[in-house]
Amino acid sequence: MKLFDSFNDIDTIDKATERLENILFYSMTPKVRNALNSCIAAHEGQVRKSGIPYAVHPILVSCIVAYYGGEESMICAALLHDVVEDTEYDIEWIRDEFGDDVTSLVDSLTKIVDIRKEEFPSNSDTNEKLVAAALSFRKMLLASIQDIRALVIKISDRMHNMLTLDVLPEHKQRRISEETLVVYAPIAHRLGISSIKNELEDKSFYYIFRNDYNKINNYLNEKKQNLTLKLNNFIAKVSSLLMQGGIVESNFRIESRIKRPYSIFLKMQKKGVSIDEILDLLAIRIIVNENIDCYKVLGIIHLNLKPIISRFKDYIALPKENGYQTIHTTVFDESSIFEIQIRTDKMHNSAEFGVAAHWKYKNTGILPSTDWLNNLQYQDNNIEEFYEMAKNELYREDIIVFSPAGDTYTLPAGAVALDFAYAVHTELGSYAKEAYINNQKSSLLTTLRSGDIVRIITSSHLEPKCTWIDAVKTSRAKSALKLQCSLKIKEIEQKSAINILSTIFFDHNLNVVEAFVKEHNLTSQIPKATKDLDFLIDIKNRIRNNLKNNVNFISKIRLDRLRLKKQEFDNLIIYSNHTISETLFDYCCHPKHNDEVLAIKNGSKVFIHHKLCERAFLEVNEGARMVFVNWKEDKSTSYKIIVALEDKKGTLAMFLNTIVKYDCNVIGISYSGYKNQFMTTCEIIFETPLNDIKPLKDMLHKKYKVIDFFGLKDAYTQK
Repeated sequence: MKLFDSFNDIDTIDKATERLENILFYSMTPKVRNALNSCIAAHEGQVRKSGIPYAVHPILVSCIVAYYGGEESMICAALLHDVVEDTEYDIEWIRDEFGDDVTSLVDSLTKIVDIRKEEFPSNSDTNEKLVAAALSFRKMLLASIQDIRALVIKISDRMHNMLTLDVLPEHKQRRISEETLVVYAPIAHRLGISSIKNELEDKSFYYIFRNDYNKINNYLNEKKQNLTLKLNNFIAKVSSLLMQGGIVESNFRIESRIKRPYSIFLKMQKKGVSIDEILDLLAIRIIVNENIDCYKVLGIIHLNLKPIISRFKDYIALPKENGYQTIHTTVFDESSIFEIQIRTDKMHNSAEFGVAAHWKYKNTGILPSTDWLNNLQYQDNNIEEFYEMAKNELYREDIIVFSPAGDTYTLPAGAVALDFAYAVHTELGSYAKEAYINNQKSSLLTTLRSGDIVRIITSSHLEPKCTWIDAVKTSRAKSALKLQCSLKIKEIEQKSAINILSTIFFDHNLNVVEAFVKEHNLTSQIPKATKDLDFLIDIKNRIRNNLKNNVNFISKIRLDRLRLKKQEFDNLIIYSNHTISETLFDYCCHPKHNDEVLAIKNGSKVFIHHKLCERAFLEVNEGARMVFVNWKEDKSTSYKIIVALEDKKGTLAMFLNTIVKYDCNVIGISYSGYKNQFMTTCEIIFETPLNDIKPLKDMLHKKYKVIDFFGLKDAYTQK
């Protein structure tokens, strides 16, 4: 982008100031001049890693903000965004000098502190980088929620940092780029600022996957002449068709582009294809004056060229959630495929500048929705889950579905009817029983398509759908289901803990245990006894000591028979003062290793159930005899491999036979992905006790077309 390229030679405060003065759409106001002078004075003597005066950075950030139409307060905040954190000036000084509006923006920006100074949870065994990125994500969103302008300034700040990344060590380049790719670029996307989003993605891609970037870039440079020739010929052809169709030459203009490196890389990974197999490398954009002209152009294009109907999208009639409006169509021409975008000048400005267009061009069109920000304010203790939900919510392809009344709802591609129910209202989702899609009775897990009309039928009572958490796609639905299920599990654990303690005391004292728990205000803590052995033993000992003087109790049982013994069975450990002969998995539920389970005692046998098993819940409610159960530590590590296999008989069997020789246990296979007449993309999940996975990985890369290979624990932190 020309603006960012113009920063390359700016290495002094005077040059940076001159650039700001040239970008401002009005003469520099006294307030902006004061902020500029304060910025220079506050950062006097400070330099960046490159040796350039530090003040150049905030000045160039303010240039980006000004270019995107930022008004006076935004430009002042951009100039002062590092002052409170890095200098002796405080927030009250800013309030005295610049007023409440600038102070509010600077305060929001200052709250987004350097996450690498944060202390990570001492009990966390997750990758530190994942937790750090997630915390940063959360802090930025919540700190900026009150004023969307702060998001635009922060994205501008990150944009300039990415332009100056070369001076940092390689590990810092990667760390900052990874954070940019999963945090800042998606937010730019949701704010509709595609020009910054594209630059952030390509810069991050370069630093994280430099070899892949260079391969794609070299390919595009080698093919540039041929691709440019194709584009020019196609533009000439389309121009001729439009004029023949009655559209005056002065009423339209055509821009062209070759797909960006990061977009090409994503498509290669998603489809499992090489760059030669990417069909839509070439695209043109037709920009006209009025909305109706977009449809005239579309008609001319479709009447004269062969459209690929499955690729047609009308975002003018049904805008994206971020306000984006454009008609997309894809056509064949002389054995080549071209993507065509059709929009007005106003739509073009909104697409390039997003929410910022409404400051820069004083637009009165559709403002990007910020509902997604509210949806992300989860106060969930599990930061990794928050990070995953936030990433899914921000970076997604959208579909648009309708309510029976004609209201539109934007959902991620792959969303199911239950996602729609939660999008309408949390209560509708919680009480949903079935759905009617286009007047056809359907399951709540039916995948929706763009344009579907969805009606939800509700039940009179709440039924937590805990097994559906992985089926829904929206963070709102996932969060609501997890909350319902966690409340139900807590209820089950509370009753199970009472039953376990009662069983320890030889089933004579269910009422005594309940009374003790109530008397000592342990109702909210007692569920912990189903998972924490030390806590269970402590409560048991307290009850025993409390009952030592109870004659009736002493006459019924011997106190020395209350000690819990560890008893091992395959992959389970039972703690009980009763002798257990065997453990069995009942027929009603099928818990997997490390699922939350409970153990119901029947004679000398123990039956294992998932904690959310309905049949087990009935028994627990009736005071079933229970024992403490835990899984043995699993020393195997799980991996996922995505591999393109030849589409012929026996290929999959040969591949599986290969990895079995390396002591791998296959636990999941799916054919989800791109398929052509030669290759099939196959996803395989397996576990192995191997400490060194490198020999297996190297062998598979040599023998097969491996698209991706990673440990499931590292799914969000791949190297």
